[in-house]
Amino acid sequence: MVMQMNISELTPKQGNVNIIVEVVEVSEAREFKKFGKPGKVATATVKDESGEIKLSLWNEQADQVKAGDRVKITNGYVSEWQGEKQLTSGRAGTLEVVNDEEVEEEEEIDDFGKDGEADKEEE
Repeated sequence: MVMQMNISELTPKQGNVNIIVEVVEVSEAREFKKFGKPGKVATATVKDESGEIKLSLWNEQADQVKAGDRVKITNGYVSEWQGEKQLTSGRAGTLEVVNDEEVEEEEEIDDFGKDGEADKEEE
């Protein structure tokens, strides 16, 4: 089972981040060239009930995410830039825009596990 995390739990250089966040705002994408190939990056401010963090949106992600969206990041990574934590899906992770029904299903799975039994607290 994939455990969902909260923004307040994230630390720099942390990998394997699984989180669902709400997009507050998205900056204008800027274009760049790296090794002669064009690319694009935008920065979104995202939040959950525990806080806010910047989310880097690379290439097609910059076009698919907008303010008000809920975004699910699987196997993401937390970096630090100019003293501020930033979240990204990274090379190995995924980012997808999800609707409220998908989010509720995720939360039910987290609460009850895949076998339908409530998870027991570790002691």
